[in-house]
Amino acid sequence: MYVPPAFREDDLAALHGTIREARLATLVTATSEGLAATPLPLFLVPGEGPHGTLYGHLARANPQWKLPPAGEAMAVFMGPDAYVSPSWYASKREHGKVVPTWNYVAVHAYGPAEFFEDAERLLEVVTRLTEQREAGRAEPWAVSDAPYAFIRAQLRGIVGLRLPIARLEGKRKMSQNRSAEDRAGVAAGLLASEQAADRAAGALIPR
Repeated sequence: MYVPPAFREDDLAALHGTIREARLATLVTATSEGLAATPLPLFLVPGEGPHGTLYGHLARANPQWKLPPAGEAMAVFMGPDAYVSPSWYASKREHGKVVPTWNYVAVHAYGPAEFFEDAERLLEVVTRLTEQREAGRAEPWAVSDAPYAFIRAQLRGIVGLRLPIARLEGKRKMSQNRSAEDRAGVAAGLLASEQAADRAAGALIPR
């Protein structure tokens, strides 16, 4: 990922925060048959390894897990993003030399992809993922709510993923390269949007 110095995010806590808040990741591997990519939810175990470890699962029918990866796998996590109109810049009124851009937060996690089929480990993964996504609901669903035999049968249809993070790349492109006046205009424009995604990005503009 191309990361100009102004947009580089190196703080581990911030990187982990983006990973946790992402609704869906994309697992990318290079194989002898070309690139393979799968959208999937992942959860982070921050204390497992120097940068943390990711866990998730794929459908057993998905050929990605059967193709040996060449080198590291990459998990892509996207945070808030939004289109930035040049009409929001104070500098537009001064000289007009402005163009549109896109603000966004992204984290790329690299490491060896390890796939596993052990039923107990798979049960732990789906339980953790479920607890994470059901947290906060008035009546959270639990894996144990379903019949035991049914869950065991479902586990035979998936394969687990463990990805110990060897390195992280983070980018927070939120108009840091613009003047304070331009940043204020972008923040005001995004925060006034009817779209929640725009407002989430607007809240991240440095004041």
